Amino acid sequence: MSPQATPPQHPTDRPRVAIVTGGSRGIGHETVKRLAADGYAVVIGYGGHRESAEAAAQDIAAAGGRAVAVRADVADERQVAALFDTAESEYGGVDVVVHAAGRLYLAPIAELDLAELDALHRTNIRGTFVVAQQAARRIRAGGALITFSTSIVGLALPTYGAYSASKGATEALTMILARELRGRDVTANTVAPGPTATDLFLEGKDEETIARMAAQPPLERLGTPTDIAEVVAFLASPAGHWVNGQVIRANGGIV
Repeated sequence: MSPQATPPQHPTDRPRVAIVTGGSRGIGHETVKRLAADGYAVVIGYGGHRESAEAAAQDIAAAGGRAVAVRADVADERQVAALFDTAESEYGGVDVVVHAAGRLYLAPIAELDLAELDALHRTNIRGTFVVAQQAARRIRAGGALITFSTSIVGLALPTYGAYSASKGATEALTMILARELRGRDVTANTVAPGPTATDLFLEGKDEETIARMAAQPPLERLGTPTDIAEVVAFLASPAGHWVNGQVIRANGGIV
């Protein structure tokens, strides 16, 4: 193998450190548990659901791992900077950032309350930009940023216009950041789940709607938070480091 083709070597004796926003429930919560099981020290970022976030940190500590829960509004640059400061002061640095925090609001485009649009974009677009900005500045060589989109971007389902637009912005931002990180040995990818059985997805849907959406993928079921956390864990790991600048549509083959 020529020197140009030799993968970079990174320290193996230091613990890897992950920040997970939206870590108090759903996919983020499952990702926290999965990364902790892989030996990461985890900083659990949460906006609400403090008890759930702190319980996750306590469970990880009881199992011999390391975790701390930190409240941070992802759209507030000072709070997000403090979140990263905690990772550096508590554990020595940042290797992986998983930005799973997000907001969902459904309405036909013609009827959408623009105040809801502004709130959704504040979390999903500004929040992603704020977290990605800190990640770009602080992730150590060999690390990874993983953001979240949705397979709805491809499915184009009615009432998802505002949400899908915000996630399309996330995809674009992440793909550009992957190119801007040239020379840093840091990857940036987006995971775009299909319908996944989280509280956020299930809320407000009747059984008929859920059954119809579960039947759409060739695998004939909804995704689970564990399904998605496994994809994230791969992208975060050294084994997944050759995957860069991609949108991974983890959806059971629905699109």
